[in-house]
Amino acid sequence: MVSWLLRGLSMSAVHIVARVLLGMAIVHSPLHGSLWKTAAVAAVVLIALIWGGVDGIIDGRAHDDPDDYADLTVMWLKAGVLAGVVSGIISWALSNYVFGGMGQNSFFVELFAGGSFTALLVFVPALTGVGVGRFLAHRQSRKDARNAQDDTREHQTA
Repeated sequence: MVSWLLRGLSMSAVHIVARVLLGMAIVHSPLHGSLWKTAAVAAVVLIALIWGGVDGIIDGRAHDDPDDYADLTVMWLKAGVLAGVVSGIISWALSNYVFGGMGQNSFFVELFAGGSFTALLVFVPALTGVGVGRFLAHRQSRKDARNAQDDTREHQTA
């Protein structure tokens, strides 16, 4: 339980910081809004991708058989939904009561539309990272096994 909770709260913090910085950047330089929006989304996606990749590498090294993998799909799904709900609520409160530059959506729009988008921004890149991480871990283990096999052949022929 702790793993998805930690990931969800951390990713919601990343998303909230990205939204606040995006609001500040757009207020300061409104003509570059597309650039700032792209950078904010890219930051959230990149952090989820890297974190998922690290999870995939750790899981791939821990289990030789793919049938023994940990269920990282459900863990990251829970983390994404939690990040979406928490960041939706906090972003709504910040935009309506603290910082007007973030936009003023209704509570339900922020919670459902914004939360769903945030959940996908966390879930999809994280699962992509998990897959790539597991592939890289098994690729390295296959190389190590091949090198060990070549070493034993050399010692047997010598």
